[in-house]
Amino acid sequence: MKKIWYRVFQFVLTSGMYLMPWRQPELLSGPGSIKKLPALIKSKGIKNVLIVTDSVLRKLGLLDSFFAACDAEGLKGIVYDGVEPNPSIENIEAARKLYLDNNCDGIVAFGGGSAMDCAKAAGARVVKPRQSVEQMGGTLRVLKRLPLLFAVPTTAGTGSETTIAAVVTDRATHHKYAIQDLALIPRYAVLDPELTVGLPPHITSTTGMDALTHAVEAYTNLFAPKSTDKLAVEAVKLIFENLEKVYKDGSDITARYNMQLAAYYAGAAFTRACVGYVHGVAHTLGGLYGTPHGLANAVILPYVMEEFGPAVYYKLARLAEAVGINGKDDEEKAKAFIREIRRLNADMRIQDKFDFIQDQDIPQMIRWAMKEANPIYPVPVLWHEPEFRALIERLRG
Repeated sequence: MKKIWYRVFQFVLTSGMYLMPWRQPELLSGPGSIKKLPALIKSKGIKNVLIVTDSVLRKLGLLDSFFAACDAEGLKGIVYDGVEPNPSIENIEAARKLYLDNNCDGIVAFGGGSAMDCAKAAGARVVKPRQSVEQMGGTLRVLKRLPLLFAVPTTAGTGSETTIAAVVTDRATHHKYAIQDLALIPRYAVLDPELTVGLPPHITSTTGMDALTHAVEAYTNLFAPKSTDKLAVEAVKLIFENLEKVYKDGSDITARYNMQLAAYYAGAAFTRACVGYVHGVAHTLGGLYGTPHGLANAVILPYVMEEFGPAVYYKLARLAEAVGINGKDDEEKAKAFIREIRRLNADMRIQDKFDFIQDQDIPQMIRWAMKEANPIYPVPVLWHEPEFRALIERLRG
């Protein structure tokens, strides 16, 4: 009976999404496009802009050209560079305070998914001062326009520059959860491949596999519109064609840009079609152990697809065909596609187990994953405690 209720809920929810005012950010794209951003910000009447980033990017000088262009435009940038790899409530509140103390009227998220998530949540807190971050957790609990938000991704993975989500970690409980609202979609996004050239190979690989996970989960989920299927397939093709190129040669600007497009397409796909159990479990690893999100997704993805079995053979076979993998039938193609995911991981030196998972943490992991995923995510096979436990035991090796 519970499974029937879940499916009815998912069908009603996804049907209702057709009535929502979906949008995508306006894009500045191509090499050097970051230099155009300050003029765009100024044209919107913004005088003081909060720049949300992390200390590593700032020390690397990745923002220098942006700062110079801001100075040339007479634009004042106030920097919050305390974002952690798994942004916390404390990060969000600190960024919000800086925004208010400096009379800011716009926000630039400059970095990977963590910076963008922090900026989104801080913007939500600015416009909803009486609502805590915890109270915003879940779906459609912001419902108010944010300060003008510009997203500048420096990785090709999260797709947060086009999504409705911001993922937050509660330091006290180690619980990692999402705020999901149409208001969180940035108004503008900058896809400048020059900003990703300096990414080390291990970040390039795991963020790329993060994008692949978004695309595969969106494509295999139920009730997705055809438009998101097209975006997901295109993202998978771009990733298979370009990820190993940029892993081996980070200076390949064309491949870097193609990976940015892949992450963007995958983000646009899952923000409508949802993610699935890969993300549900990955978030528990990030909250409990600080596991980087892209790494968690990369490792978990093939296991979940294997556990889904025949329910995903048809869809995975279509993805296999899209990337040139052949087979005598859908089952053979689907299994070959999963093997190819494992090969990608292995060739990019991504591990295939998480042996650090502690026995005493497994019940909490299962509770958190189930709370996040059920009944929201329209996954191809519904799981409960036994299936999650079996997956986690496989992940531990």
